[in-house]
Amino acid sequence: MDKRLLTETEIRSRYISPAITKAGWDIDSVREEFYYFTAGRIIVKGKKSFRKDRKFVDYLLTRQDGTNTPLAIVEAKDNNHDEGAGMQQAVNYAEHLDVPFVFTSNGDSFVMHDRTGLLDQVEKVIGLDAFPSPETLDTLYRQWRGIESVSTSLTGTSYYDDGGGKKPRYYQRVAINRAVEAIARGQKRILLVMATGTGKTYTAAQIIWRFWKAPSDRQRRILFLADRNILVDQTKSNDFKHFGSAMTKITNRKIDKSYEIYLSLYQAVTSNDETKNAYKEFSKDFFDLIVIDECHRGSSKADSAWREILEYFSNATQIGLTATPIETKEASSSHYFSEPIYTYSLKDGIDDGFLAPYKVIRVATDVDTFGYRPEDGETDDEGNEIEDREYTTKDFDRTIILPERDKKVAEYITRFLEKTDPYAKTIVFCRTISHANRMRIALTNLNSEKVQENSKYIMKITGDDEIGKAELDNFIDPESRYPVIATTSKLMSTGVDAQTCKVIVLDSNIESMTEFKQIIGRGTRVREDYDKTFFTILDFRNVTKLFADPDYDGDPVKVYEPKNKEEFEGAVDDLVQINELSQAVHGMFDDKADTAENMVYIPNPNEMKERKVIHTISGKQVEIVGERVQIMDSNGKLITESLTDYTKRTLLGEYATLDEFLQSWSSAKQKFHIMEELENKGIPLYELQQQFDDEMDIFDLVLHIAYDKKPIKRTDRAQAVRRGTFFNKYRGKTREVLEALLDKYESTNLKTLEDPSLLKVQPIDQYGTPLEIAQLFGGPDKYESAVSELENKLYETVEA
Repeated sequence: MDKRLLTETEIRSRYISPAITKAGWDIDSVREEFYYFTAGRIIVKGKKSFRKDRKFVDYLLTRQDGTNTPLAIVEAKDNNHDEGAGMQQAVNYAEHLDVPFVFTSNGDSFVMHDRTGLLDQVEKVIGLDAFPSPETLDTLYRQWRGIESVSTSLTGTSYYDDGGGKKPRYYQRVAINRAVEAIARGQKRILLVMATGTGKTYTAAQIIWRFWKAPSDRQRRILFLADRNILVDQTKSNDFKHFGSAMTKITNRKIDKSYEIYLSLYQAVTSNDETKNAYKEFSKDFFDLIVIDECHRGSSKADSAWREILEYFSNATQIGLTATPIETKEASSSHYFSEPIYTYSLKDGIDDGFLAPYKVIRVATDVDTFGYRPEDGETDDEGNEIEDREYTTKDFDRTIILPERDKKVAEYITRFLEKTDPYAKTIVFCRTISHANRMRIALTNLNSEKVQENSKYIMKITGDDEIGKAELDNFIDPESRYPVIATTSKLMSTGVDAQTCKVIVLDSNIESMTEFKQIIGRGTRVREDYDKTFFTILDFRNVTKLFADPDYDGDPVKVYEPKNKEEFEGAVDDLVQINELSQAVHGMFDDKADTAENMVYIPNPNEMKERKVIHTISGKQVEIVGERVQIMDSNGKLITESLTDYTKRTLLGEYATLDEFLQSWSSAKQKFHIMEELENKGIPLYELQQQFDDEMDIFDLVLHIAYDKKPIKRTDRAQAVRRGTFFNKYRGKTREVLEALLDKYESTNLKTLEDPSLLKVQPIDQYGTPLEIAQLFGGPDKYESAVSELENKLYETVEA
C-alpha cells in the first residue's frame, strides 16, 4: 500500500510504534497519543478568558523504573512529509522537558537528534530497525548527567504517589530530578528557583521523599527550615502530610531526636543567648539534608541567624528554594548555594498556563504626578509649619500624610470592585502599618453596606494586629467569603498562598525587585473552579515600571561583595549593640515571630539623632488625573503604548485598507468568528469599549480607531433597518423574533446577534426553546440565514 495515502495515526500504529517496541521499550514506557505537558496559556478577553491549545509530544519514552525519567521524545508525521519534519519544534519541547534525545519519523526512517554532545553527530538518519534500546539511551543519559558511576539507589527511587492521580508537572519533575541527581553526585549546595505559585513546597516534598525512601545503610534525617509560622504550618498539613508520624515541628526550643523529618522556624531554634541555641542540641552530623524555604530572605546574608544554622550543619546537603534569588552587594543567594540548577520563571508559568496572566491599571493622582509644595507658612493639622520644599510620591505616607489622597485611592478601589466583582479577594499593599490602618478606615467608610453585612468585609492584616492576623487563614481559604479586602504593609507580601486573590493594589513605594516579584506572586495562582484565571494590578505609585526592568524575569546579576573579617570587626559598636538588642527582642517571640512587623522598632543611632517629622494635612485636596490600562499582548508582553495606538497598528497589520476589512466582515458567515480572531491576535476589544462611547458597537469601534471613520450609534443603525424593507418578508412570530433581536442590539452592547444564548432571554424566550424558535423559520439553517441578513443590513452604512 502507498504510505502516502495513510494518515499520521496509521503511520504511527503500523510503522513507528512497532519499531519502538521492537527495540525493547515496554508499552508502559511508551506514552503515545499524546503526552500533554502544558495547560495552555490563558488569554484574557475582557472579563472572561480562554485557554490556547496545550503543548504535547507524540511519544514520550521514559526510563523503565519508578521514576519514569524521560529519555526521548518522538515526533510523528504522515508520509507526505520528510523524515525530519517537525524537528525544530520537537527540540524546543525537549529543552522544556529536559529530554536528551529527539526523534522524528514519517514511517520510512528516523532522524535522531542528540542534545548531550556525546555522539559523533548531532543529527543523523537511522533505519526503522535501528531505534536505540532503553539501555542504550539510559547509559547515555547517565553520562550526560554525570551520574554514571553513582549508585541508582537514590536516582532510581520512585516519587510519592498519593493514590489520587496527582503527579509532578513537567517542570516540577525536572527540578526534582536535577536536585536528586545533584545529591547523588555529592553536590552539597543546591539552589532551585521557581516562581511563586508553581509548587515549590510540593517539589521539595518529592525531593525529600525520594531522598528519605532511597535504600541506605542508616536512617536519614531531614530538616525543613522556614521563617514564618504560616509557611511551616501550611507545609506540615498539606504537601508534607504523608510523612505522618515520622515528622515533627520544633516549637518552644524543645528537641526530640526520635523523628526523621523536622520542620522548624529558624527563630524556634536560635537565640541571641548562646545557651538557648536549640539547634546545637543536635550533633553537627545529625541531619543529612536541609531544605531552606524562601532562602532569599535570610540565608543569603553571611551574618544572618539562618547562616549560623546552615554553617553548623555544614556536612548536610542543603537545598535553597526561592522565587526571587537575591543578588546585592550585601547578600547573595548564588554565593552560598552556587548558581541555580534549574529556573522556572513567572513568564514560563504564564506561557504554559500554570500561572495567571495579569493586566495593569496605572492610576495617577495630581500630587503623585506633579508633587506637592506647601504654601508660604502653611501648617499641618497640629499647627506645625511644613518645611518649604517639593514633596513627591516617596514622601507620601512617610513624612507627609494626605488623608484626601487615601480617600481618592479608596474611592477608585471601591469603584473598580463595584464594576467588576465586589467580592473579589483584594490585597492593598500600603507603605506602613499606620497607612494600612488609614486605608482600612477609608475603605470601610466607602463600603458601609458591605461592612454592615459582615464586619470582616475589610480587615487590616499586619504583624502588630492579632485580630487581623487571625483572619489571614480565612482570607486565603477559597471557601471563605470574608475577609474580601485586606490592607497590609509587609506581612502578606510573601509566603501567603492567596489562591483566589484577583486584585493586587500597589500603594507603597517598592524599589526592591525581590519584594516586587513576591507581591506580584500573590495573584498568580490559577483556580478555575473559583473563576480565577487572571488578576488585575491597580498601581497608584508607578511601581509596575519594574515590569520593564530587564532583571524582572531574567537571571540575577551577581554583585555580592563579601566583607572580610576585619571589616566586620570594625563595625560601629553602637550598631552592633543595637543589632544584638534587636535579635534579643526577636528571639522573645520564638516561632510566633512571623515577620519583622512583630518586632519592637529599634532605631539606629542616626535615626535617634534626627527624628523625622510627620505632617498630616487634611485640607489638601487630591484628584485622580489619569489612568492607563495595560494588558498582555498575544506574546505575553505588557502593551506599553496606548491601547488605541496598539489596536490601530495591529488592525492595519491584518487589514491594510478599509476595503479589506469590510470584505472580510461581510463575507464572514458569523461575525463572532472575526471578533474572536481579533481578540486572539491581542486586540483588547472589551477594554477599548470601556474607553469609548457605549453607544458604539465593535464594528464602528474598529472603523473609528483603525480607519478614522465617524462612528454610527447602535440606535441609528437599528432605526435605519426599521425604515427599510427587511422586515416586509417576515410575518407573525418570525418577524416578532427578529424585531426583538434588533431591540436587544439597540439597548444592549451585544457582540453579535448570532449568539444562541439570546434566544433564552426575555422577551425572546416567550416564543419557545431555541430549537422551537429556529423551527418557526423552517429550521436552524434558515434561522441563521435570517439573522445573518439582519446583520448585513445593520452594517450597510459606513460614514465618511
